[in-house]
Order: sequence, then C-alpha cells, then structure tokens
Amino acid sequence: MPEADAALVARALAGDADAFEALLRRHHRAAYAVALAFTREPADADDVCQDAFVRAYERLADCREPERFAAWLAQIVRNRARNRLAYLRLRRALPLADVEHRPGGGASPAADAERWELRRALLAALGKLPAVQREVVLLHDLEGWKHAEIAALVGCSEVMSRRHLSDARRVLRGLLGDRFRRDDDDG
Repeated sequence: MPEADAALVARALAGDADAFEALLRRHHRAAYAVALAFTREPADADDVCQDAFVRAYERLADCREPERFAAWLAQIVRNRARNRLAYLRLRRALPLADVEHRPGGGASPAADAERWELRRALLAALGKLPAVQREVVLLHDLEGWKHAEIAALVGCSEVMSRRHLSDARRVLRGLLGDRFRRDDDDG
C-alpha cells in the first residue's frame, strides 16, 4: 500500500529528499492538468509545474494539512499559473508568429498529422472553457480523479464538480463537432 501523503510530507520535512520526490511523482500529472487548464499551452504548463514544485519544496513547512498535500500543491500551481499568465501578457507587446511543433514518432505521417490536428483542436476547445471547467475535465477525464477529490481540490461540492464536467463536455462536443468522433462512439 502506498505511503500516505502526510507521512511523505513528514519525511520530507525531516530532510528525506526521496519522500518529496515521491510526492511530486504522485501528483505531477494532476499538477500539470491544473497548469494546462490555466495556461492552455503545454510548454507553459511544464514551466508552471517546475516553478510550483520548487515553491512547494521551499514552503513545505507551510503545508498545514499534510493529508491534503494535493490540494495545497494545486493551489500553488494555480497561483504560479496566474503569475505566468500575467507575465506573458506584459511580455507580449507584439504578437509573435505561431510556432507549431512537428508531429512525429507515430506509425505514419497521416496518423501523426491526424493526432496533431486532434491535439490542436482539443487544446483550442479547452481554451474556450472557464478555468474551473478545464480543470475539472482534465482531472476527471485525463487523470481519472473522482468527483470528491476534484471538489476538494477546486473548492466546490461534488454535485458542482459533476455539473462542471457535464457542462464542459457539452461545450467541447459542440466545439469539436463530429470531426473527431470515433466509429465506436456510435449509439
């Protein structure tokens, strides 16, 4: 059975670097999902996560409820994401040309292109959702979190978490249309 977050926090505070690393491995994907919900850009989400992890390490003694480390870390990620967005708004005096990453590593160029187009369309559609809905849909559908966990993290009820997910999925279906429907989705 995996060691509880509270025990890992206690070990990390006692100087055990492996315990903090275990916390980060455990919560990295969720932190990334939260960062991506705010930044809408994978590279920016990576930067936010790295910054948040450093901040969490520096401020670990401030975690008053170690059993809720995930929620504490997510709040740091949210704050760092907001800071990053403010910084980027100030920095972007002139619009830069969009830089597209090349698809690669797949079975065929056609499959790579289709996967890249799906990713681009999904990120664009996610960007049109309110931040809380992006966060809920990414944590639930990408990370497999339960609504009770999401509700505790984002500060709402389980019912509201379900509502955010339902609303987000409805909007995403409308934005993405039938372009990316799989054949096995019929019915």
